Parts: sequence; C-alpha cells; structure tokens
Amino acid sequence: MDDLVSILKSLSDKNRLRTFCALQSYEELCACQITALLQVAGATASRHLSLMVNAGILKSRKNGRWVYFRINTEDLSLNPVFKWVKQKLDGSNQVEKDLKALKQITLISCEELCRKQRGEASCPKK
Repeated sequence: MDDLVSILKSLSDKNRLRTFCALQSYEELCACQITALLQVAGATASRHLSLMVNAGILKSRKNGRWVYFRINTEDLSLNPVFKWVKQKLDGSNQVEKDLKALKQITLISCEELCRKQRGEASCPKK
C-alpha cells in the first residue's frame, strides 16, 4: 500500500503531471529541458524529479554533467496507472501548450539552456 501512496503522491502536483506528460511524448529529457518547460528554479525541478524517481515512476541516467529522465517502462505494474493518466490528460490545453513549448526547448542544446538558467560561470563555452 505504501508504494501506491508514493506513486499517487508523486503524480499529485501539476508540475509533476506536466513532466510526466512531457516524458510520455519524448523518450527522455534532460533536467535543464524540464526546468525550462516548467519555468521553475533548478532546485524546484530537481525536487519534483527526485520525488518521481524515488516513487519509481521515472528512471534517470547521467551523461557527463547532464542528467536525463525517462518514464520507467520496466515496471509493468505501473502501466495501468500510466495509461489512465494519459487518457485523462490527452487533449488538455496545458499538455498541448507544453508539447508546443518542448518543440522549441529541445532545439536548444543542453549547454545553452544551462547558460540561460545558471549563467556563463556554471556552463562556460568551450
């Protein structure tokens, strides 16, 4: 029962639902892309992502300085929850708006997004 509560809590926030829906349309996204989509501070996005990883909804991988997130498709017991959420949110104005924004966000390199979010000192040009 605790696992179910953790899963439901991790989806009980608008920004986490937005992240989940974005990842249903994109195989994976970098934390900086999710931060840009949500238009929140990096620490806030990180807290949301961490909660979802800890609940088992998302998986993450590190590639250099970048952390990429994807939906956990390995745990088949989550599929009914994922399908239900997708069904409920398909066609939502917010989801459509987010997917349109992501088309633009994903055209920008992670390094450039990092510079915009954290400044030149955090992501110096090579």
